[in-house]
Amino acid sequence: MAKIGFIGLGIMGAPMAENLQRGGHKLYLHDQKNPPAALIDGGATVCTSGAEVAKRADVIIIMVPDTPHVEAVLFAEKGVAEGLTGGKVVIDMSSISPIATKGFAKKINALGCEYLDAPVSGGEVGAKAASLTIMVGGSEGAFNDAKPLFELMGKNITLVGGNGDGQTTKVANQIIVALNIQAVAEALLFASKAGADPARVRQALMGGFAASRILEVHGERMVKRTFNPGFRIELHQKDLNLALQGAKALGVSLPNTAVAQELMNSCAANGLSGLDHSALCRAIEIMSNHEIAKA
Repeated sequence: MAKIGFIGLGIMGAPMAENLQRGGHKLYLHDQKNPPAALIDGGATVCTSGAEVAKRADVIIIMVPDTPHVEAVLFAEKGVAEGLTGGKVVIDMSSISPIATKGFAKKINALGCEYLDAPVSGGEVGAKAASLTIMVGGSEGAFNDAKPLFELMGKNITLVGGNGDGQTTKVANQIIVALNIQAVAEALLFASKAGADPARVRQALMGGFAASRILEVHGERMVKRTFNPGFRIELHQKDLNLALQGAKALGVSLPNTAVAQELMNSCAANGLSGLDHSALCRAIEIMSNHEIAKA
């Protein structure tokens, strides 16, 4: 049984922590809100700060929304860094800047601790089912030590390279996901406006070369108008910002990523930031004055 600290118990973090607890591990929790009762009932200990979590746990996992949040969790007053002693492992499973990640890792390494960036893909469904894809950057030794924990939360677990490479892989993942959502939205809207039943069109496409997990899951959301968040538009906006900032720094062009980001910006301007990222279709629907389907 490992002593695991978990900071950030939102849509993704709470079920991930629950899977670790089911695996027999002792949890030390910290969050801005009260941790889920199920975790406390299962024996988890609530801590007053990140520093307390770091003092009491051997492995500290962070799952918060954005780069500034990770920086604050680690290095603000009473943050994780204050409670660390040599030999502990910090695992950031948030999706944040690869460049900032490299700097965070150096600071944590200087304290005699290992640092892994291990962002995930799979959304709330994958978090609950312990089927997340986990993309890891860091040392091979730290990865091997942490892998049994990752296996309680995910299925496709890959050490990509050094610190920052896990976050780079997640940015690449988010580019692919966003462009696939955009493609599915455009295809279903085209079919619907032409008079075809979008549900049947989706069903037909699932048997061909256009089949994808996005068409399966998010295509159904678009048809059924179920946009309750598994992964919010505002979070995907953040990830595409990282992609475009990185592209500028690297001197490469990501034209379709820029278009997808503008569609998400349009959704945000229309008050849709809190919806699932499949609601990207709403931006195209608004421009076209036509909805894929009626609620």
